[in-house]
Amino acid sequence: MRIVRRILGTTLALMLCAPAAWAQQTHVITPSALDQAVQQRVSQDQADRVTIRNFLQRSDVKAVAEKAGLSLAKADAAVSTLQGDDLRQIAAQARTADQQLAGGATTVVITTTTIIIILLVVLLIVAIAD
Repeated sequence: MRIVRRILGTTLALMLCAPAAWAQQTHVITPSALDQAVQQRVSQDQADRVTIRNFLQRSDVKAVAEKAGLSLAKADAAVSTLQGDDLRQIAAQARTADQQLAGGATTVVITTTTIIIILLVVLLIVAIAD
């Protein structure tokens, strides 16, 4: 019986001390690597915003927005509020539509028009939500 109590007491003592020992482990990422990752994310977000704003400044995009009755001023203002996955997805769509429009097509294809309208609607929804 005495042995059982000693084993139980030792086990409980080890379980109480173990979290403190684990908490003192060194970090896998150094502070400079973390700073670099944050700076890279900020730079990517800025590049994505520039891509979206450049896309919104295209004359053909302005024409489609005007025909659809959508405000480019509100869409442009909403770009600064985008973040995370929304920002990356809209920037990717803007790049795709920009490549399609820059591909030498003289007319706006229905898919490109649809992408433009979707981008503008999403931006306006973000602007209204904030």
